[in-house]
Amino acid sequence: MKSKKQPGRVKSALLNWLGVPISLTTGTFWQEWMGTSSSGKTVTVDKAIMLSAVWACARLLSESVSTLPLKVYKREKDGSRALATDHPAYKVLCKQPNGEMTPSRFMLMLVASICMRGNAFIEKLMIGQKVVGLNPLLPQNMVVKRLDNGQLQYTYTDKNGKRDIPVKNMMHIRGFGLDGVCGMMPMMAGRDVIGSAMAVEESAAKIFENGIQNSGFISTKSDINSEQRTRLKQNLSTFVGSKNAGKVMVLEGDMTYQGVTMNPEAAQMLESRSFSIEEICRWFRIPPFMVGHMTKQSSWASSVEGMNLLFLTNTLRPLLVNIEQEIARCLLGNDEDYFAEFSVEGLLRADSAGRAAYYTTALQNGWMSRNDVRRLENLPPIPGGDIYTVQLNLTALEDLRQNNQAARAKALLELHNQLFPDISFEHSPLKKAA
Repeated sequence: MKSKKQPGRVKSALLNWLGVPISLTTGTFWQEWMGTSSSGKTVTVDKAIMLSAVWACARLLSESVSTLPLKVYKREKDGSRALATDHPAYKVLCKQPNGEMTPSRFMLMLVASICMRGNAFIEKLMIGQKVVGLNPLLPQNMVVKRLDNGQLQYTYTDKNGKRDIPVKNMMHIRGFGLDGVCGMMPMMAGRDVIGSAMAVEESAAKIFENGIQNSGFISTKSDINSEQRTRLKQNLSTFVGSKNAGKVMVLEGDMTYQGVTMNPEAAQMLESRSFSIEEICRWFRIPPFMVGHMTKQSSWASSVEGMNLLFLTNTLRPLLVNIEQEIARCLLGNDEDYFAEFSVEGLLRADSAGRAAYYTTALQNGWMSRNDVRRLENLPPIPGGDIYTVQLNLTALEDLRQNNQAARAKALLELHNQLFPDISFEHSPLKKAA
């Protein structure tokens, strides 16, 4: 039987422009949009991750999110929250997603899929209506189509062949996208930027492979024989090495020495490599200094806490909210009594000074007790540690007006005039009692 012929490049682009759905694994679509970049390099996920900047950005995002504690909470009637340990989603998210993964490893793979391929697919393992496990799927093996009835169809290909996964059993976390069906692949949208970086790295490697790397040359106007060449090498050996630094070299005849510095092409190559790192960091929305590029460090983020705040606000926060809302939709059934939340205070775990300042502020303002702090630090409670305290100098102005000596004297005088109008205040029983 003749296999179904795929549309050509032009036809595929026309169908996409007309609104015909293109699946994630349609070959002609990826050949058109993920083909050769402007620099002549073919950009794929496997090739792009070989770049140190792409590798560092993907690892930074994935490992940062995977280290943040993720818990499922239940809203109490008094407005507080408590761990929903009895909810089925708590076990698969906070303890063991499946038989092979820890929660940290599961979240690392999930975020890495979003960063590199724009989508993360998780299959819910069900027993009846209860979720008993989460199985992450490879995005490159998934086909997503919009059917005529408006429903999405998920077709996954593995070693056992193709199979359709029901929508109710799918948890699809989308990255940045324009159609709401699938997230855009960063390698697709940034193929020119990443392709240029790949070309620069290859050119730099070729310079060291084929280029001549010498510190200088000795030239002469006349030819020299082999004996003179041997003697010249022996004489030059006395000037080589750090211990011979500063010696004066004596040349014979009409010989001249010419030092070699970095040529303009090599210097421009180093500048291009530095710019490529900044471009890739901009594409992943990561400050360059967080991946080891320290040439242009931010001026205002002078502390670890400031750097973490910059990274959390501009980079991690949108990603965390996206994951939390997808968990609420797929695993919690949009139940308003339950919600999942990342604890961003986990970023302060390596910053003792920042963590101490955070606890001090909480204790002095009375919204945390000492046992609350000790519980976060995995320490046992202490007697009397459940009392909430505030600073004595942070007294309300109204209390100061009512409790100062002048206010008390005035109130006492008014009371004396009402009770003993015929007696002077100097002989008042109230003054003696006070």
